Parts: sequence; C-alpha cells; structure tokens
Amino acid sequence: MANITLYNSLSDTATYVPNKFIDDYMTTANGEYVKIYLYLLRCINQPGCNFSLSKLADHFDHTEKDIRRALKYWEKVQLLKLEYDGENHLSGICLLPSQPESTDTLPRPASSGSENTAPKTDLTADGMKAFCQREEIRELIFLTETYLGRTMNQSDLNFIFSWYDQLSFSPELIEFLVENCIAKGHSSLHYMQRVAEDWASENIKTPEEAKRLVSSNNETYYMVMKAFGIRGRNLVPSEMNLLKKWTGSYGFSREIISEACRRTIQKIHEPSFEYADSILSNWHQAGVHTIEDIKNADEAFQKSKAAKTASNRIKITGNTAKNNKFNNFQQRDYDYDQLSRKLLEKSIR
Repeated sequence: MANITLYNSLSDTATYVPNKFIDDYMTTANGEYVKIYLYLLRCINQPGCNFSLSKLADHFDHTEKDIRRALKYWEKVQLLKLEYDGENHLSGICLLPSQPESTDTLPRPASSGSENTAPKTDLTADGMKAFCQREEIRELIFLTETYLGRTMNQSDLNFIFSWYDQLSFSPELIEFLVENCIAKGHSSLHYMQRVAEDWASENIKTPEEAKRLVSSNNETYYMVMKAFGIRGRNLVPSEMNLLKKWTGSYGFSREIISEACRRTIQKIHEPSFEYADSILSNWHQAGVHTIEDIKNADEAFQKSKAAKTASNRIKITGNTAKNNKFNNFQQRDYDYDQLSRKLLEKSIR
C-alpha cells in the first residue's frame, strides 16, 4: 500500500496539538471529551477568545453539565487545572503539560518509585553473562524479546534479573508477567516493573496465583465501570488507586463495592469515586465485611436517627409548654382529697 503524504496549503492560523496528547490521551478518551479539549487548545491560540461554559455548550450542542464532566475528566488525567472563585464558580482553566508516561491504562498499579531507571543490581558483567546462559533464562529472554519485538540490552536484562533474584519470581511467572502486560498494550519494562512489585506485595508466587489476581482485578474494574456507567474511557490513576484501596487495604468484595457505587448514583446522581470512597471508608471503620453487615449498620443508623428525632421532639414540646402564656402563672400543688372533704362538710352544714 502506497504511503500518503500529509501537507498543508492553508494560510489560516493553526492550533498546536502536542504529539503526547495524540499518542497517549486521545486514543482512550471519550470522543466528545477530545473535541472539547481541542477546542480549548484552539481558544488558547486565539487571543481575546470569548469563552464561557454556556457558549461552549451551545457550540457543541451539549448541556453545561456535559461540558463540566469533560473538563473534570481532563483534570483527572492532569492535562488541565480548574480554578474556582470564592462562590465555587468556575473562574479559570489552566492547561498543563502532558505527563511523561501515558496515564490511561488498564489496569495500572500505583507507582512505587522511579520510573526512568532500571533496577540496580550488584551483578558483574561476567555474572550477568553466566545468568543469561542458564537454559531456562535463555528461553525466557527469547520469549521476552519475541513479545517486545526487539533485542534486549544490558539495562533490559537488569529487569529480568531483578524479578528473578530480588522478587524471587520463577521464569514461568516472569513469562506470564510479560505476556499479560503486552496483551494489555504495555511494552514498557518500567510498567512491568510496577506490576511485578504489585504482585510481590500480594505475595504472588505462581502463574496460577497471578492469573487469579489479574482476573479478579479485571472483574472488579469492569464492574465499577458498569456500575458508574463509564464508557469511552479507562479509569485514571487516582481512580485506580482508590479501587486498589477498596480491594486491597479494605479487603471489600465486588458485591460491597458495587453497593457503594449504587448508593453513590442514588444519592448524588452522578459517578464519583470520592463519594463512593467516603461510603466504603465509613463501612470499613464500622467493621463491615458482608452485605448483611451493611443491613445491620443501616438498621442501627435508622434507630439512632429515630431516637434522636424523638429526643428533639420532646425538647421542642417541653420548650413550647414552658413558653405558653397559660403556664406563666405560679403553679400550686393541691391535696384534692382534702378539698373534697371540705366541700362535703360545707354541704352537710
């Protein structure tokens, strides 16, 4: 197939779009979000551009809520910063430089250190040569180079040695690590290093354990996407970190996380990882582990709420009676039996 040459014969002013945006952000973002970001770039390149949410909504035939949702997405992936005035009205949009690595990944573990250097080893050149000459390591290197589509250099081999020696991964587990990352579109050994460290923290020792973890993470990932109605984009790092906290630190099942997502939509009518996190954090503090625990916690809350309402009603009634004009007179205590006897004696006389 012949190559196609792209060239420009226009004299109009141009809008600069960073290659990083095209390569790493545009492909995974919602198409409508991309349009809005490109329009922001166009406005930046036009001094004195009259910009407002209402005009942007009219331009794209969207609601202002749609525009805000798009802006919040680009803020989450750290391509812009939203600024607000004292009344919490949007007053400014600052476009930020793109991050050094793609932020839209599925799924991506939290960063745990330097991303730009290979793991350091104490192995000498002769030691590395001897390591690479082992039969199982030779096969592993061949498979990895096949997946990567290139020959591995000394720095690349340090990753293999680090996983084998420092993390105690077997060649079979390393092979699955590389295969899994490549299948998800990540050929960066730095990315694989983060995944390897994540697996090590989960005490993963075999390919079978890794497959179960990956399967569980993927199921939770897509469950949350479905519960929140998220389409056309992947979760951003801040959302992935919360997801990891819910399943890892809190140890919640997909059923409980799904319930938190459902309550979030029911309460605020839009997806919010922060709101869902507040629900799950409260459940974690209350010792919730099952759906039955949630029901018990709900019942306890309703009883506490009813008791508080009743207590407030009694206080209000008491204050009302105290302030009634018929109660402003000094009250007296009477012995009604004694009064009855006196009235009887008076009638006999």
